[in-house]
Amino acid sequence: MIHIVLADDQTLVRSGIRGLLELTDDIRVVAEASDGPSALAAIDSAQPDVVLLDIRMPGMSGIEVLRAMSLRGLQAPAILLTTFDDDQALLDGMRAGARGFLLKDISLDRLARAIRDVARGETVFRPAITERVMQALAGKPAGFESLQLAERLTVRETEILSLMAAGMNNREIADALAVSEGTIKNHVSSVLSKLGVRDRVRAVLRALELGYI
Repeated sequence: MIHIVLADDQTLVRSGIRGLLELTDDIRVVAEASDGPSALAAIDSAQPDVVLLDIRMPGMSGIEVLRAMSLRGLQAPAILLTTFDDDQALLDGMRAGARGFLLKDISLDRLARAIRDVARGETVFRPAITERVMQALAGKPAGFESLQLAERLTVRETEILSLMAAGMNNREIADALAVSEGTIKNHVSSVLSKLGVRDRVRAVLRALELGYI
């Protein structure tokens, strides 16, 4: 069972999402919050498998909650929810460690699939979102102290990194390259290590700044 903390300042939205998730066999909302501070407290208390965070909440935004989670060492992966596309919020959320970004009008099937993917370590950024992030980063100074890698990526690792940036998960990359999912997991681990980051989102962001993709 995947345990969820759901944070949104609109009661009807929370009720709707909770009701949808109750239709699944493997996902349950174990705590709810209507503002940023209570969301942080709920995450700390419930220790969920995945967090669903509204970007705009009173007290603290979803992005501020993400930053506070990082400072407190709370490791639950988070998906940001919004009612509209917001490029700057998306970029800020990715930098803060969000593992996904979804519009609230998403279907139950896609929401459940996104939660399952994030729970097992994947990310759920759509290819169109990655393209907008690339455009947002264009011309900006690098956000890392060094643009040199101790060990360069191999051709295969660069190829896999490009597929990661396109929003593909390990299973989809494995199918595309006709190799095992375990092989892809090993390559992804190597990519993260060489780039000096701890997750796929930061790997894509750094690769964009380094010019790999």
